[in-house]
Amino acid sequence: MMARGRDAAERPGGQKQPKQPGLPLAGVKVVDLTRVMVGPYCTMMLGDLGADVIKVELPGRGDDTRHWGPPFVATESVYYLSVNRNKRSIALDLKQDAARDALWRLVEEADVFVENFSPGTATRLGFGYEAVKARRPDIIYAAISGFGQSGPDFERTAYDLIVQGTSGMMSITGHPGGPPTRLGVPIADIGGGMFAAYAIVAALFARERSGEGSYVDISMLGGQVALLTYQAGLYLSTGQVPGQLGNAHPMIAPYDTFRTADGYVNIAVGNDSLWQRFCAALDLHHCLDDERFATNSGRSTNREALYEALEPLFANLATDDVVRRLDAAGVPCGPIRDVAHAVDDSQTRAQDLIMEVAHPTIGALQVAGAPYHFDGEAIRARLPPPLLGQQTADILCEAGYSVEEIAALLASGAAQGQPG
Repeated sequence: MMARGRDAAERPGGQKQPKQPGLPLAGVKVVDLTRVMVGPYCTMMLGDLGADVIKVELPGRGDDTRHWGPPFVATESVYYLSVNRNKRSIALDLKQDAARDALWRLVEEADVFVENFSPGTATRLGFGYEAVKARRPDIIYAAISGFGQSGPDFERTAYDLIVQGTSGMMSITGHPGGPPTRLGVPIADIGGGMFAAYAIVAALFARERSGEGSYVDISMLGGQVALLTYQAGLYLSTGQVPGQLGNAHPMIAPYDTFRTADGYVNIAVGNDSLWQRFCAALDLHHCLDDERFATNSGRSTNREALYEALEPLFANLATDDVVRRLDAAGVPCGPIRDVAHAVDDSQTRAQDLIMEVAHPTIGALQVAGAPYHFDGEAIRARLPPPLLGQQTADILCEAGYSVEEIAALLASGAAQGQPG
């Protein structure tokens, strides 16, 4: 479909979206009606890979997370800033006909439409899959929800905490005898967003072959059940219900966190060859000669006796000493770092895992970056997390609106933009 909007270079003051050559989704346009975490994480991934993501927000309020805090930086929510780079914002009041007409113009030129409303809400707004498909037959339409678009629980309201609980994830997190524990990041949101982005990219690839669009139904619940992997397999194969093991692995030993003389260390002995190197590096010859510990199965079965043999050793060694000796032997290990040490670590920086971008009110803004490189080049933040309605005028102009028509939309409240 030919775009009917004018190129940004053809209008006074227009600015093209910055490009990073070679990104796989360059040229893909995404209309993004998502908010909070699961949807914005998905569309941030698409934006990182080069897509032009148009974030559609409610005038006066915008994404819920714009108001989540403290902390705030120069009035901007740290939460919002963390998942909204590489997007442009347009603010439209979809209760008004003029705003819905503007959204339709964006849809007609889009490759992907993403929403994470409660099931049925997009249809009530007039932008359900059938309506959107009628206007753009080859659209990739992704509906992200807490529990899916069907089934007895599909109408339940979902936040990350709720889904972590209902999915079983919290029942296997924490130490034995302790309360059910939420993961330290919103894994139900992030997992759902990652699976959504993966499915959208797969649907775009399929469209290149068939010319046909797709309807993609992604749920946060589905993402968590998928992430249960071997924990779900344990129950499905044996009927045994997994429980809390703290930092231990249910099928590998030793694979856990151990207290040292000055802190803690993580040890991951994933096979019998590593066990032999582990014992040699730490002078644990009596453990190496113990038939109970000769195989991973034996070590897992005799975990209590194994720990009784290991814990006194670690208690008398400094963390750095353990890590130095095991690193030299090629045994996976590592210290427990706080977020500050992890972010400032030389390896983190060498891998370009922290992005920096110029923000219009904050200045130099740093955020956690994308974990992949293409042809040796790291993903950059081409655009900072946008202010509410920051690109409204530009986006409307690209969609074919005249300066006078844009002014009328802004004056009526159907749209909201930023000064200048």
